This record gives sequence, C-alpha cells and structure tokens, in this order.
Amino acid sequence: RPAAGRGWRTAITLTPTAMRWLESTGALAEVAACTDLPVRSVSRLPGEPRPHPDPEVFLFAPASANSVAKLALGIADNQALTVLGDVLGAPGITIVVAYQIQDTRVHHPAWQRHLDTLAGAGVTLHRLDLRRPWTEALDLLP
Repeated sequence: RPAAGRGWRTAITLTPTAMRWLESTGALAEVAACTDLPVRSVSRLPGEPRPHPDPEVFLFAPASANSVAKLALGIADNQALTVLGDVLGAPGITIVVAYQIQDTRVHHPAWQRHLDTLAGAGVTLHRLDLRRPWTEALDLLP
C-alpha cells in the first residue's frame, strides 16, 4: 500500500517462497489488494497474455541473500529473478534491491562481490534494518 500511496502502479511478482509464506499466513489477499494486476509467482505458458506491463522501475524487497546472489550470478530459477535478470543493466531501467540478511552474511567471501556486481550494473542497494520502516526503500525510487 505505501507504494500505491505514493502514486505507483504496482505489479507484484513473488518468489515461490514468498508466495508460500504469504499464502500460509493469510496475507496474500492483503498484498493482492495493493494492485489491480494479478500477483505472479510462476511464469506464463507460451501463448498466454502478459499479465504485467513492462515497467521502468523495479523494487525487489525484501531480497534474501540467496536471491541477491542468484541475481548477481544471472541465475533466473524463478519468475521474480527472471523478470529482474531480463532488465539488469538495461538503459533507462531503475532497480532497487532492498535486502535483508543475517549480520554474519557480510563475512562470506562472495557476498561483497555479489553486491559489487549488482552495483556495477546500476542497481541501487539498500540493506533493510528491522528496526526501521521498510518503506525507506521507496525513498530510493525516482
């Protein structure tokens, strides 16, 4: 709702884990109420119409360490990563990745390389802090 409240038309694509979590907690309906488009988590079949327009601005939040690594490595094994991977580094596209990680993750030898790869492709990175409102990530959008 905060994105829509700022005038954004939201197209929501979830990772399979996020979809299962929202379904199991009963929160999927609340998320779906934030958009006039279908909430996606799986790819469409050939010949099916595209359910979302082609946006110029993407917010990936909350992104897990696993998803950040996959995006940096070009691994598109779910619909959310496919959509982002297709536009990563493209001119005229804004991507903000707001990630949530364990404090110890920063010590992993590959972690900083993943962040550097994404930043090098023009991605704005923001580490979410559970003590602060996640909507801070919206402030990073154009």
